[in-house]
Amino acid sequence: MQTSTSNPSSDWFQAQKSFIDETFSNLGKFGKLSQAAEKAQRIKKGVTPSEMVYEVDHIQLRRYLPKAPELKEVPLILVFALVNRPYILDLKEGRSVISHFVDRGFDTYLIDWGKPRDCDRDLGFEEYIDGYLLEIIDEVRRRTGSEKVNILGYCMGGTMSSMFTALYPDRVKNLILMAAGIDYSDRESLLSIWTDPEYFDVDSFIHAFGNCPPEFLQASFLMLKPIQNLIEKPINFWEQIDNDKYVDDFLSMETWLNDNIPVPGKIYSQFVKCLYQHNMLTENKMRVGKRLVELKNITCPVLNLMAQFDDLVPCGQSAPFNDLIGSSDRQSMMIKAGHIGLAVGSKAQREMWPKVCDWLESRL
Repeated sequence: MQTSTSNPSSDWFQAQKSFIDETFSNLGKFGKLSQAAEKAQRIKKGVTPSEMVYEVDHIQLRRYLPKAPELKEVPLILVFALVNRPYILDLKEGRSVISHFVDRGFDTYLIDWGKPRDCDRDLGFEEYIDGYLLEIIDEVRRRTGSEKVNILGYCMGGTMSSMFTALYPDRVKNLILMAAGIDYSDRESLLSIWTDPEYFDVDSFIHAFGNCPPEFLQASFLMLKPIQNLIEKPINFWEQIDNDKYVDDFLSMETWLNDNIPVPGKIYSQFVKCLYQHNMLTENKMRVGKRLVELKNITCPVLNLMAQFDDLVPCGQSAPFNDLIGSSDRQSMMIKAGHIGLAVGSKAQREMWPKVCDWLESRL
């Protein structure tokens, strides 16, 4: 006859000890939360040294201070979206798109669209493309003495860059698009469903708000992946709060993600109606002012960058661009990343951006 060697009293005390140890461990994490909150206040918004060289209305042009002994003759202008702030392209050491170009000797500029005011609600594609973008590009041409510029456009900024290049092909040496929406015929993405005219009266929305509120945009982006953004992310942060590198990366990214700005009402309405709802750019019906945007007028070398897991601009919205243009030198690169990972992801930083610099350097 066997007798149990288990001691119920001992098991109970061991369970209580484990519970107490875990409780004190979690209490210690609360202190780390306070430290993280203080650290978040000190997050730098851009790390590569730069200077403001031009300003018009609420928009600034920044030039990054050269590091290489000699600069490439043709300057590079980065055109960001009108949503969020552009320092995601220069987020932190080791996760900066801009640093790759600066280190390789490109004379690098970035357009900071700034925060639109209530009086900017009537700014549309004509004002941004035929106005601000044309003015800034001509200013860079004047400053550098270069007849043409290289353009890298990200997301909405890529869509605008493609329109600009089609309208002003004589000013663009090379065009790089980065997660740029072009063809909206695929209606399977959530943003395409949400902007369907059956559900979304964009004119009434803008009439009520003037500019598109940043809170509305932020909520829309969060709801693209609600479980990941609202549940998994805070849990992962809690579990990794003792990992200083993880916390630093997390705070840098969250600072940018929550640094939202409104979008001028008119261009937001145009973007929804002309692109999401009617796909006018690929159907050769898109107009900027009185001029028709014809993508076949783009004959410069083109590099089309896409993220395989992009839920904001799916690859199906970007890939068709290469078949719509007139250029014979057109290439694509795709990486296993999301919309933001295309810029700051470790794989993109390690593998893709050096290749992008090589591609551009070989075409100067």
